[in-house]
Amino acid sequence: MSDSIKINKINKSRIDDVDFNTLTFGSVFTDHMLECDFIDGKWQKPVIKPYGPLSIDPSASVFHYGQAIFEGMKAYKDSDGKVWLFRPEDNWDRFNKSSKRLAIPEIPKDYFIKGIKEILKLDIDWVKKEEGSALYIRPFVIGNQHAIQAAPSNAYKFMIICSPSAPYYPGGVKVIVADKFSRAASGGVGYAKAAGNYAGQFYPTNLAKEKGFDQIIWTDSSEHKYLEEAGTMNLFFRINDTLITTPTSDTILDGITRKSIIQLCKDSNIDIQIRKITVHELKEAAKNKSLKEIFGTGTAAVISQVIGFEHLDEYFDLPDLETKYSDQLKQKLISIQTNKSTDNHNWTVCIDD
Repeated sequence: MSDSIKINKINKSRIDDVDFNTLTFGSVFTDHMLECDFIDGKWQKPVIKPYGPLSIDPSASVFHYGQAIFEGMKAYKDSDGKVWLFRPEDNWDRFNKSSKRLAIPEIPKDYFIKGIKEILKLDIDWVKKEEGSALYIRPFVIGNQHAIQAAPSNAYKFMIICSPSAPYYPGGVKVIVADKFSRAASGGVGYAKAAGNYAGQFYPTNLAKEKGFDQIIWTDSSEHKYLEEAGTMNLFFRINDTLITTPTSDTILDGITRKSIIQLCKDSNIDIQIRKITVHELKEAAKNKSLKEIFGTGTAAVISQVIGFEHLDEYFDLPDLETKYSDQLKQKLISIQTNKSTDNHNWTVCIDD
């Protein structure tokens, strides 16, 4: 037990009431959660307690001015029953970059990393060994000052909750390339995991779904000329035998899965270019058949294959290749995350360390 964290254990686990074969992503939660308040200019001692509802004032600033950020990460159990985190310090670092951008006090590393480890030790039975299973971890902070004043909150609540995740094997997705709506603008908060970034996507994504598409490939807000992200994923484009991914910026999230895939490309001698790519280049590659793959990377599915895209009413199917870079890279990354292959980059962290 960490001396910096108070722990109140549950009396009886709810795990026997859960059917792990019919899980819906993000709808079932483990027995414990972490709660920590920022009061009088400092973070108080975190408490791990039984999962349950919060009592919160209607005037809490998060409801009125949107000071809220979060992270998404996973824990995996190997064949020996050990539980592993994947690049948790990167999540902590990005969490604090998001906090800083939204004028939220940064979270101490001890509270973030040790807090996650202590919850996982208590809820270890919720992390399953089955292929594709994992425990999704959601750290977040909300502004909690009881005042409707248009200024940064003077009180905050930091929490960590966890949700068991079943094997996630979606089919390929069809996407629309944005020509009107924007996800983020230069100088804004696109690089942060701000809650409002995702709320702003819902309406245009609903419009895309009404047309039979799954997600949107976002483009730059000024000209809608350059490709950026898709939904909650960073993007990779394979033209001939070269993978292209856009550089991170203040409009593009610095995805941890993205960074890992880039490194695995280098390890595998796959030609990888980090540069801007235009909608025109993508469409020309589709027309001349040099476009082989598009895939997105993120925590939930690791890699999601794009099977077709539309832009200005022009639709393009992607070829169904027998050998895909996306399949190769996904398998390599999952093998590292689940401790089945050697981690040459020290990405994985055992919760017992």
